[in-house]
Amino acid sequence: MKEQAVRDVRERFVYPDDRAIEKPFDWRQMRRLLGYMAPYKRDVALAILVALAGTVATLVVPLFISRAIDHGITVGDGAVLARMALYLALCYFIWWVTAGVRIQLTNWVGQRVLRDMREQLFRHVQYLSFNFFDQRTAGSILVRIINDVNALQELFTNGVVNVFMDVLILTGIIAIMLSIHPGLALASMVVLPFMVLLSTELRRKIRRGWREVRIRLSRINSHLNEAIQGMRVTQAFVQEKENARFFDHINDDYRRWMNRSTKVSDLFGPVVEFTGAVGTCIVYWYGASLVIRGQITLGLLVAFVYYLGRFWEPISRLGMLYNQVLQAMASSERIFEFMDTQPSVAQRPDAITMPPIQGEIRFENVYFEYKEGRPALRGVDLHVKPGQTVALVGATGSGKTTIVNLICRFYDVTSGRVTIDGIDVRDVKLDSLRRQISIVLQDTFLFSGTIADNIRFGRPDATMEEVREACRAVGADRFIEAMPDGYETVVSERGSGLSLGQRQLISFARALLADPKILILDEATASVDTETELHIQQALERLLEGRTAIVVAHRLSTIRNADMIVVMDHGRVAERGTHDELMAKGGIYRSLVEAQFKFLEERPAG
Repeated sequence: MKEQAVRDVRERFVYPDDRAIEKPFDWRQMRRLLGYMAPYKRDVALAILVALAGTVATLVVPLFISRAIDHGITVGDGAVLARMALYLALCYFIWWVTAGVRIQLTNWVGQRVLRDMREQLFRHVQYLSFNFFDQRTAGSILVRIINDVNALQELFTNGVVNVFMDVLILTGIIAIMLSIHPGLALASMVVLPFMVLLSTELRRKIRRGWREVRIRLSRINSHLNEAIQGMRVTQAFVQEKENARFFDHINDDYRRWMNRSTKVSDLFGPVVEFTGAVGTCIVYWYGASLVIRGQITLGLLVAFVYYLGRFWEPISRLGMLYNQVLQAMASSERIFEFMDTQPSVAQRPDAITMPPIQGEIRFENVYFEYKEGRPALRGVDLHVKPGQTVALVGATGSGKTTIVNLICRFYDVTSGRVTIDGIDVRDVKLDSLRRQISIVLQDTFLFSGTIADNIRFGRPDATMEEVREACRAVGADRFIEAMPDGYETVVSERGSGLSLGQRQLISFARALLADPKILILDEATASVDTETELHIQQALERLLEGRTAIVVAHRLSTIRNADMIVVMDHGRVAERGTHDELMAKGGIYRSLVEAQFKFLEERPAG
């Protein structure tokens, strides 16, 4: 019962964006996919020409075999037989060379198309708004950028050129078969209507099956990403077995759908082979009677049967290609869903470049909702003067971080407006705004690379001396220079191996190196010890001079010297003033301060 409850909860809430995208197959989407091959059209055309040469070489082989039988073996003419053997060897050599060149060209084009598509998808995702990432797991996004793009490999590396090649083969074979004997040709195609009827139903099931497979694979990747990042919590609450059971559940679900889809897809080949075998039997029976009556020669019958065997090959390959196309369509639907998602925070076509910021910030009757009907800010009016340090305090969920998000324009206001130096942030180019603002979060994120690279992240052209100066300013130089490789020390993903305090100091240095006009500290000292916090406070007193600073803090002792303290309560500005003014007022702020000091006094030492 407990395991079922775990499965039910996770199935409903962990993967909200993994749903079947029900769209009919249409050529518009296929044309959109093939459009990625346009930059390489010359290489594709060359591959098609090479394939054409190889196709012609293979199509004339039965004609040489027929002549060898009728004019060489039957009459005992060794010269004709030798000449036909030479021609056959030349045809097979041409086929071998052209096949190698074609495969090399198609692989070259296919890999570059996949690279282009993956780059475009990643670039697009980078510019999507925060609400896009609020609604999706990191794992499901990774699946679309990596797995779904990789699922298109067969289509781009072999599919397109093979379609031309197989269509040419079919056209040539049909023309030759009709020229040899129209009656035999028509007899061999009696089974085609049955093949069409059987394959139509299979295609519908194949398409749905591969769509479901992509969804299940996305769920596995999403869970793995979540499980690895949350491993400490899993082990702390001794949930390893429950986690493993749930993974077994989604893994087995993926296996079932993969088996089901593969089974249906694999039916296509036998259907073609069976109908082809029936058609071949009809041709042997009818053709033998024609040879007996002297209406065709034995060589022509052998050539016709050879062509008939070749006739079913491209049909079978086209059927398998259609399966590949269905898999590709299932993945491309998911890729294009992301591609067609537009940022909710969009840059206006007539947006201006933000001039050098002086630091005046205004909130004018601002309302904001993350979700409709659940307001996070309610009529906020706020004025921050240039160079001021303003602290935002209040209970969790009161709207402090929302104010920070709106200043950086990570979200757009529902109503009202936010201005910097009198300019509405919606009227300026996003990069010109955000380059002049630095933000330090409580959950410090460091990228894989050296410490110096992480500090330079916001300003890649900074010199090594500027990096060192920023570190000295926040006191990060002491522990960095004590490391064996100093600033060239390589840190792993998210900075594991460094303490919380060390990661936070690096993030301070990164923000300060960017030389922002507005500096935002969102719970930035919550993860550092008291000694480190005191050192940061001393550094900030000097470094914040001339800059506008917005400080979100739970440790109220760190904001006593702020020029203005704004108390947020349920999305509204409840109080504002200096520390002394708010303490004298005896309102919410004083209650928060007294409650925090009482907690610190009652907390056991150590």
